[in-house]
Amino acid sequence: MSTLCVPSQVPSVAEDCEQLHKAFSGSIGWGTNEGLIISILGHRNAAQRKLIREVYAETYGEDLLKSLDKELTNDFERVVKLWTLDPPERDAYLANEATKRWTSSNQVLVEIACTRSPKELLHAREAYHARFKRSLEEDVAYHTSGDFRKLLVALVSSYRYGGDDVNLILAKSEAKLLHEKISEKAYSCDDVIRILSTRSKAQINATLNQYKNEFGNDINKDLKADPKDEFLSILRSTVKCLVYPEKYFEKVVRLAINRRGTDEGALTRVVATRAEVDMKIVKDEYQRRNSVPLDRAIAKDTNGDYEKMLLALIGHEEA
Repeated sequence: MSTLCVPSQVPSVAEDCEQLHKAFSGSIGWGTNEGLIISILGHRNAAQRKLIREVYAETYGEDLLKSLDKELTNDFERVVKLWTLDPPERDAYLANEATKRWTSSNQVLVEIACTRSPKELLHAREAYHARFKRSLEEDVAYHTSGDFRKLLVALVSSYRYGGDDVNLILAKSEAKLLHEKISEKAYSCDDVIRILSTRSKAQINATLNQYKNEFGNDINKDLKADPKDEFLSILRSTVKCLVYPEKYFEKVVRLAINRRGTDEGALTRVVATRAEVDMKIVKDEYQRRNSVPLDRAIAKDTNGDYEKMLLALIGHEEA
């Protein structure tokens, strides 16, 4: 499911660090060697990148992220820095950015809260404490209001059961409850938020299957009553992230590429956060939905070192 290509023979961490340092110092007056940076960082897994950061700091007395910050620019800098961060630290960074720039159409918090495993979300919240000396919950609560606050604080605070066990009697009764509340347009009522923010993904999946069997529609179709309602849009994203993450990410990537002027922020975020998780499924979904391979769409829409890094992360190897 991961698209990351790690060579079978990986050089020693010390060698990787030495090569990165050389890439920054721009031997023989050539400036930064971006290709060398991509060939190393774009082909190492999370554990290897973490070690590289540790050894680099010990050897050269500077955090690798600081060196990247000084040497790189623009979208290339952002994708390399996001990628180099440890996944929980990356999620903490993205969540903090999302709270500070929060608008009702910003779905990054839902994405982090609902597509990560219970343990991954917990680790992201711990990383948030360590980095920002505050909790993610308090920042989300501070920067949001009304129904959005009610939903988002519940989602980021959640520690769901992560197993596959399902209670079908409960799924039936909660499907009925969801249908009642949605029919009444009580979208932000406590029961809707309780079910979406506390039940396991397997249980929610069972509940939504019951919902469709019993009432004939996908829940997200019934949550489209008012396409311009941004709270309904966030609720639909919550459902998609919990049950069909690959469809959610395919849509984010498709909209990022298809809009007038690529939304590099969204494209960078999805590639950096999913390359080691389920990017292969997202790529397959993209091809199925758009009849174009994702690497071709990215190559057409981006350029330079940014394009090369994205293509490396989604497993596109140049012949």
